[in-house]
Amino acid sequence: MNAMHGIAAAMLLVTLTTPALGEVYRHVDAQGNVTFSDEPMDGGEAIKVKPVTTVTLPKPQTVEETDKLREEVKREGALYDSVSIASPRDGQAFNSGSGDVRFEVTSNPELQSGHKYEVTLDGQPVGQSTSSSIVVNNVYRGTHEARVYIIDDKGVQVKAGSPISFTVHRPSVLN
Repeated sequence: MNAMHGIAAAMLLVTLTTPALGEVYRHVDAQGNVTFSDEPMDGGEAIKVKPVTTVTLPKPQTVEETDKLREEVKREGALYDSVSIASPRDGQAFNSGSGDVRFEVTSNPELQSGHKYEVTLDGQPVGQSTSSSIVVNNVYRGTHEARVYIIDDKGVQVKAGSPISFTVHRPSVLN
């Protein structure tokens, strides 16, 4: 009986994955075996089949444009030898009553026209600037990971710095 259920399930899958141009009929015999067909059967009932979900692939032109964008990002990123966070230092712990953290960032060479620094904190963007100093307000106490990126005028990351880890100590009402 399990083999019959497997055959019925396979038929159902075939029926559901082929374009439904006509009616689909379902029949259950005295032993409980289910049969699907595109032809009416005695004791069978017509069932509605939901339309098949289709996926439209991107046009080759779109894929080529994506490749061009990747090459452009690679070329822009190659303009820079490095980008990094100078302050706070990796592994540093410090007190900040307000939770404000000042990031000092550097790149070699300096930022190109139209580019910005972007700082992320725990994987989330928290500030952008064309200057080398970015202040992030109200950072919660604890250890955080920060990273700096150089982004172009379209907001695309073209160069990434290494992540750093730092710990913020803040007073609480408990101490």
